[in-house]
This record gives sequence, structure tokens and C-alpha cells, in this order.
Amino acid sequence: MSDRPIIAIDAMGGDFGPDVVVPAAVKVLENNKNLDIILVGDQQLLESYLSKLSPSIVNQLKIHHASEKVEMDDAPAMALRKKKDSSMRVAINLVHDNTANAAVSAGNTGALMATAKFVLKTLKGIDRPAIVSTMPSLCGHTHMLDLGANVDCSAEHLAQFAVMGSVLAEVMDNNDSPKVGLLNIGSEAMKGNAQVKEADALLVDVKGINYIGFVEADDIYHSSVDVVVCDGFVGNVSLKTAEGVAKMISQFMKDEFKRNWLTKLAALIALPVLKAFKDRIDPRVYNGASFLGLRGIVIKSHGGADIFAFSKAIETAIQQVEENLTQRIAKQLEQNLER
Repeated sequence: MSDRPIIAIDAMGGDFGPDVVVPAAVKVLENNKNLDIILVGDQQLLESYLSKLSPSIVNQLKIHHASEKVEMDDAPAMALRKKKDSSMRVAINLVHDNTANAAVSAGNTGALMATAKFVLKTLKGIDRPAIVSTMPSLCGHTHMLDLGANVDCSAEHLAQFAVMGSVLAEVMDNNDSPKVGLLNIGSEAMKGNAQVKEADALLVDVKGINYIGFVEADDIYHSSVDVVVCDGFVGNVSLKTAEGVAKMISQFMKDEFKRNWLTKLAALIALPVLKAFKDRIDPRVYNGASFLGLRGIVIKSHGGADIFAFSKAIETAIQQVEENLTQRIAKQLEQNLER
């Protein structure tokens, strides 16, 4: 494999396919000359997009043909069994074959997870991969996992998630000792169900991570914790709740500023503040969820991502490749297993 990072992208996935993927890839390449991207999908269609690009960009882009596409409503098992030449499957195969360092897709989440786990397998010491994403907080952001890959988790699974999340925060934030918390209904030791109490007992003895104990849901958005660990059911509900509240607040603000000419004038005066607020909580900045625990890097973009958001998912993949995330997680797991 080349010394330059190589990212394989499912060019047919998501709501917009090549209309978003190709411009996003170009946007990233314009800012990173030491990078190659493989666009996986319908070769004839993709060539029509590349024909409009400058030669310097095209030199960093390659096309790998795939004859099928995983639809957003395809069942994961069906996509895995019957669409072996899908753009999603082929992109992950390129990671497995060491042709690419990472795969990025905006496609069907369930199919992507099932395919990635089947093709790449899990690291030693990991039973189940976890989905981790970044949430904005008062002093930056918080990494949270699992966000939906595992609805039912054991205490051991939560402990594994904590180890992986800790290494991720070290890599992505250049943080030598990220604070890791276990999501609970209270910070007191007597609170919580059997699952989180057992996980807490395990995490107290895990070396190499800065475990701070139980945290509550509001801590996700404060500066008191860097990594929040929970099962996929709780994580997904928390994520969707946060997204819903953000949309509601945004709509309420729009409604109030449009109420009359005075509020419209106030909106005009407050425009710089409103823009800064929007930029600070813009979910597109945090697009790109990682599938941790696999023997390779796979990044899931939101299906409805625009060009800016999808470019952020590609940049996440690049950073994880450059920081050897998979190898560092494997090393930390190995040390824990030895103990």
C-alpha cells in the first residue's frame, strides 16, 4: 500500500449518491495533496463526473466499478447475502485487502455495520463493534458510544466500549487522559440497573483509561467528561432526542424573529450572534460516526449529508488513518487482556 492515505468511498450510498460524494471528495483533495481517494460505484456514471474536473484532482481520484447499490430500505441480511458487488461491500473489501486504509459510506447503517463486521471481523477482545459519534458541548465536544449498533449490551460490552472510546478521544483530540463516564440516571453508586452497576465494577479495575464513574445525560453537553458510554438503545434515544430538541429550538427562534417588524429588526441586529450560534452547534461539523472494534476503519456519514458534511466524514477517516487508530485500540485491548 502507498505511504499516502487511501480512502475508499461508497459513491452510490446515501440520499444523493455521487451528487454529494464526488464534490465532497474534490473539496477534501483540494486541501490535501498527500491523499488518494477511490470512488466505488457505477464506473460509467462516475466517469461523467470526473470528466468535468481538473487533471490535478483526477490524478488523486480512482474509480473502482461496482455493479450494485445497497438501498436505504434494504434489510442488512439481504444486502450482505445478495448484494456482494454493491458499492458498499466493495469499498469495505478494499480495506480488507489493504488496497485502502479506510472506507466511508452514507448508506444504510444496518447493512454497513453487518457488512463491515462480516468482512473485517472484530479485534481481539471485542465482542461487538460500537458506533461512536461526537456531540457538541460547552467546552468543545463529547464522544458518545454506542449510538445504535447494540441494543442489548452486557457489562463486559460496556467496558469494551469504554476502552475503545478512550483511545478514540486520545487520537482525535490529542488528549492524553480523556475522562470516561458511564451514563446512568444518577451519579450516586446506588443508582442504576444491574447492567451499569456491573459495568462500573469492571471499569474501576481497567487500567489505561481515566474512568470517572457515573455521569448523567446533561453531562454529555458539559465539560466534565470526554467520553460517555452506554448501550445502543439508550445512546440512540439520547442522540435522536438531542437532534429533535435542536430542531425545535431552531424553529422557535425563527418563528419568534419573524413575528413582527420589531423582531425582524432585532434578528438583523443579532445576525452575527445567530450565525456564530448556528456554526457552533451545526451538526454537519460532527458528521462521520466511527464503527469501533473492527479490524479496519469504517466511517458512517449521515444519509442526508450535504457536501460540507460528507467532507467532514472523509476528514474523520483521514485523521484516524494517520493516527493508526485501529492499531492503538488493539494495543490497549491487548494490554488489558494481559492484565
